[in-house]
Amino acid sequence: MKYIDEFNNPDLARRLLDDIHATATGGPWAMMEVCGGQTHSIIRHGIDQLLPDSVELIHGPGCPVCVTPLEMIDKALEIASRPDVIFCSFGDMLRVPGTGRDLFRVRSAGGDVRVVYSPMDALGIARRHPDRQVVFFGIGFETTAPANAMTVHEARRLGIRNFSLLVSHVRVPPAVEAIMSAPDCRVQAFLAAGHVCSVMGTGEYPQLAERFEVPIVVTGFEPLDILEGIRRTVHQLERGEHRVENAYERAVRADGNPAALRMIEEVFEVTDRAWRGIGVIPRSGWRLTDAFRDFDAERRFDVGGLRADEPRDCRSGEVLQGLIKPHQCEAFGTTCTPRTPLGATMVSSEGACAAYYLYRRLEVPARPVQVQEATTVG
Repeated sequence: MKYIDEFNNPDLARRLLDDIHATATGGPWAMMEVCGGQTHSIIRHGIDQLLPDSVELIHGPGCPVCVTPLEMIDKALEIASRPDVIFCSFGDMLRVPGTGRDLFRVRSAGGDVRVVYSPMDALGIARRHPDRQVVFFGIGFETTAPANAMTVHEARRLGIRNFSLLVSHVRVPPAVEAIMSAPDCRVQAFLAAGHVCSVMGTGEYPQLAERFEVPIVVTGFEPLDILEGIRRTVHQLERGEHRVENAYERAVRADGNPAALRMIEEVFEVTDRAWRGIGVIPRSGWRLTDAFRDFDAERRFDVGGLRADEPRDCRSGEVLQGLIKPHQCEAFGTTCTPRTPLGATMVSSEGACAAYYLYRRLEVPARPVQVQEATTVG
């Protein structure tokens, strides 16, 4: 437990907090943590409640399950419902609501929906069931793209033709650009996700820091990692600086992971991508290149034309853009709970709404439950 204890040391945490309090004399400052894992760590440890009043943490769109668009969930549901398909996904996706149902309901209705722990598990299922079509739901940011790309690459190398990937990969830097370009944006700095930068490096961030004049500090996920990221960010804000800093040097190099980047570039190409609750962000995603297009599940099952509308009473898009906190949504904890979610932010293990429900819901003033709306969900 030595490794974990080091990054939870209360004496070191107090020193970092003392420095933040002593430095944050200007402001007020609003900084966004991009990753949902960081959001959960912040809320779980009460880090936001320990900061001076002049420093506010805003939660960003860094949950891969949460930003997967509704229409892509519906495509997954359509494919998973077919009798000749084995649909494979990480467990988080099974309770994410599509239009009227989720993957759990497809499974309860007889669909062969399986939880796997890696895309290679899904490829193994395809090898064992050559008479079935096996589809893996490939979602996520730069962190999961290399493994999914490698799986498709391996499928082609082995000549496995009954495997395909439903691709919904997104990229973080274009989302940062979209957030900063919004007229109602009040973000003044970013805590960049360390695991994303461990793959992609930091090369895309200097131009964003310069263009929008915001500090960007690459930050880890343990309490001391986050406090150090906040401390460095506050120092830059107080000095009027806007540089990229790496506060997660034990995992992040400036050039990222070259082998992972080569695999991504061989299998995927950049494309426009819709984000759930936000809309289409130019050049914010990946799709399979022409060389691997035969493994594209959208094309194989002809579901590319499916479209869907977001539920009107779900404000997860505003949560993901940092415009509101989860408990400021009228549905939070009443018509929207982990058992009856309106959006993915309430059921994903990295969702901001799930973090507030798990750690803060008793602090939220009770609202009347709107029974009629609750029974229409799912």
